[in-house]
Amino acid sequence: MKQLYDTYASDLADKIFAYDGEKGLFTIGPLPFKNNVFEVVLCDTSSGKTGTSRSPGGDGSPGPSDKKRMKRAVYAKRFKVEIAIASTSTARIPMSAIAQVLRGGQESENSQEAIRVLDIILRQHSARQGCLLVKQSFFRGEFGSIDLGGGVLGCRGFHSSFRPTQNGLSLNVDLSTTMVVKPGPVIDFLLFNQNIKDPYRIDWVKVCQLVPLQRYKKSLSTMQRSKLVEGSRQKPLDRKLSLSRRFIQPIKVKTWGAVKFSARCNVRDLVRRLIQAGIMKGIQMEDCAADVIEERHQMKWETPAKKVEAVFQQIKSSFKQQKPGFLLCVIPEKNCDIYGLWKRKCLAEHGIVTQCVVPPANIKDQYLTNVLLKINAKLGGLNSLLKNETTRAIPLVLKAQTIIFGMDVSHGSPGSNVPSVAAVVSSLGWPLISKYRASVRTQAPRMESIDNLFKQVGDDDQGIIKDSLIDFLNNSKGQTPEQIIIFRDGVSEGQFNMVLNDEIAKIIEACKFFGSKHFGGKWFPKFMVIVAQKNHHTRFFLPNERNRNEVNNVQPGTVVDKGICHPRNYDFYMCAHAGMIGTTRPTHYHVLHDDIGFSPDDLQELVHNLSYVYVH
Repeated sequence: MKQLYDTYASDLADKIFAYDGEKGLFTIGPLPFKNNVFEVVLCDTSSGKTGTSRSPGGDGSPGPSDKKRMKRAVYAKRFKVEIAIASTSTARIPMSAIAQVLRGGQESENSQEAIRVLDIILRQHSARQGCLLVKQSFFRGEFGSIDLGGGVLGCRGFHSSFRPTQNGLSLNVDLSTTMVVKPGPVIDFLLFNQNIKDPYRIDWVKVCQLVPLQRYKKSLSTMQRSKLVEGSRQKPLDRKLSLSRRFIQPIKVKTWGAVKFSARCNVRDLVRRLIQAGIMKGIQMEDCAADVIEERHQMKWETPAKKVEAVFQQIKSSFKQQKPGFLLCVIPEKNCDIYGLWKRKCLAEHGIVTQCVVPPANIKDQYLTNVLLKINAKLGGLNSLLKNETTRAIPLVLKAQTIIFGMDVSHGSPGSNVPSVAAVVSSLGWPLISKYRASVRTQAPRMESIDNLFKQVGDDDQGIIKDSLIDFLNNSKGQTPEQIIIFRDGVSEGQFNMVLNDEIAKIIEACKFFGSKHFGGKWFPKFMVIVAQKNHHTRFFLPNERNRNEVNNVQPGTVVDKGICHPRNYDFYMCAHAGMIGTTRPTHYHVLHDDIGFSPDDLQELVHNLSYVYVH
């Protein structure tokens, strides 16, 4: 498109345009034609100089194939670009629609499109500077990079987008990182990624160079992810919280065992120390030192699937009387190939709860506590309670029977066709808000709307919500919830209508069906729907009183509900926790529906309390 403008600027009346990368092109004012076709010629000059590379078997002088590669070739590609005025309804975008929203008016397609045009103009400006564009972020080599190994760089850049706020139209700018291929000889990249053992047999690739700013879209290795996280941190504050008190509801573990897959670890010593640490937390674990099952030496070079099957047969032999209720599994590294197969075999096929660990060389008490927190929660225990729960100090929720839902959908990596996974958690044991059950269902790939909230089969509902309501009744002495609060994670502003018209409609339908079967149709709970967004680029900073050139993270519990919030919609930002690593990312909450009648202060108090019931 740059070549199009450079060649035909006069035909375009010298109007600079903004191109969205697909089918949209925007100008200030009309072009001097309604429809026109332009021919654009792009010339690509490539050089095949061999440098130090020589064909094998020579005396150092260029061989026949080298001489061919040293020739310079010029390739011309011709494109036809058609520019036509859009339909009457979309040809003109009134930028004044933004002003109407800023004055508190209703958002419309015009206002959203006007803001999108401004974002496209930002992208176009970055493209002219030679930046790599990824959605609303732009990257250049001069911004710095993180070497992740394997011929991959974490390229630093910036995110920028316009947003309507109470203070007017604001430009949101934040740091961003994307993965690119490390520029340099192709041979270096192949040696890193293609498992080439004899590079001297490779001839032609030695003369090829990887140009900068080429995106790397494959999944990162565990080590690369670790380097990316470490290199992206910016610490204003680094604190560590030590947990040392007893669990609220510690569990008893009677029939259990430990498994070791090719890991350098003294599992029996780990079991002994874990039992001792459990006693300090109130957990009673039977000694299973005799039930440590180690992968047989002859299985070391077998496939992960065969390893898992062989070890599970050993488990069956060791637990002939009764299957174990829990298995501790020591694996060689995080995210190894054994992990998923092992989880499927134990949990999905046999209903055995597992905890996989990769113990460090120096096992400290804090590590043991973290493992015990996970084990206790997985086996139905309760690690902690909020003081406000015991004193019934949480507004509205503890004064009326309330069930709280949390919902999210996770998808496979871009380009994969694996099923998406929908997860729904719901609170148990009112008036407590710290204990939850979980439901997980697979659905069509890349499908964001949760599919199985209500699923009527004959005279029965086999959806997720029904199971949650039954468990709530069983843990609340049969009391029906009067209030239902739903937190939805992972959706954008453009998907809010989907949440209300699809997901919430299904939840309401499931409740009506449940009420008609169990309560004679006389159960009418009130609903509240809140979307929580974490994938955004808004950050808050607190000036350092001692040094004006420095800033710190804001204090935990900080709420921002004025100035940068939407001029009409009900939203707010909250930084509930201290920023232990890097810069604190606030959660952006949007209230889509409220039958209950929370005041802003009461709702923010509830959200702040819920932010501390996370099960580690």
